[in-house]
Amino acid sequence: MIFETTRLTVREFTYDDATCFFQINGNETVMKHIRKALTRTASDSFLNENIQFYRQHAGLGRWCVTEKTGRNFIGTFALIYLPFEDEKHKVQIGYALLPGAWGKGYATELTMAGIDYYFKHHAYSELHAITTVQNDASKKVLLKCGFKENGITQNGKELAQRYIYINETV
Repeated sequence: MIFETTRLTVREFTYDDATCFFQINGNETVMKHIRKALTRTASDSFLNENIQFYRQHAGLGRWCVTEKTGRNFIGTFALIYLPFEDEKHKVQIGYALLPGAWGKGYATELTMAGIDYYFKHHAYSELHAITTVQNDASKKVLLKCGFKENGITQNGKELAQRYIYINETV
């Protein structure tokens, strides 16, 4: 287990989670503001990349999120490097939830716990986040969790709204 919240458990993915991993990464609705939805073959390859990433980057990764009651898979939570070439050493927080988990406060719960986890396990004073400029739901979550707007950047074909969280206690 990576961390848990009142209602959720966050853990590493295993190869046994391939179907769950594809439920997120192959879902066009979920991926709308993240990246292009993947085929099952591409999702399986991406799962392998993620599992290998765990071994090379302690305390970082794209992880499996389940509800504590019932152990239902609801999505992913990530602490990964920014995708921008000149900032690949900076870490971003992110999540992707299945539509059935939307509107329940899980994104805020994960983000708050993820911020806490990150700063307890990494000696950095800042954490980043990005979303498409159209993703109002994620913007609200990030602002509610203490992130501040930090400009707009081109991310592939999309404009990305950038956010930063500064840890004042470091």
